[in-house]
Amino acid sequence: MDRSAFIIATAVALFAAFLLGWFASWLVHRLTRPTAADLGELDRMARRLHDAGVARDRALGDLEALRAEHATRLAAVEAEAAAAAEGLRESGLEIEELRHYIETRLSRNRPV
Repeated sequence: MDRSAFIIATAVALFAAFLLGWFASWLVHRLTRPTAADLGELDRMARRLHDAGVARDRALGDLEALRAEHATRLAAVEAEAAAAAEGLRESGLEIEELRHYIETRLSRNRPV
């Protein structure tokens, strides 16, 4: 085998290896390519995921609104409770004053 034949044989072998590699790559891509049904399912899943995200954001907004409303209600109820406690305390003081007044009036009217 002279030099020219060796170069030609090497070139043919390299070209054959290139063709075999290209064919294997084409075959792998052909077999692993997603089908239209797979793409449609991916699209539906993406749409449902987006809708779920929108619903989640809406629910979080509603939750924050409810928290604010409940905080307002709680503050109002606490204010009412404080006012009622103050009223009860004042009523207790008034009752004590009336008891003292009655006891002093009864003690004056008793014969000794």
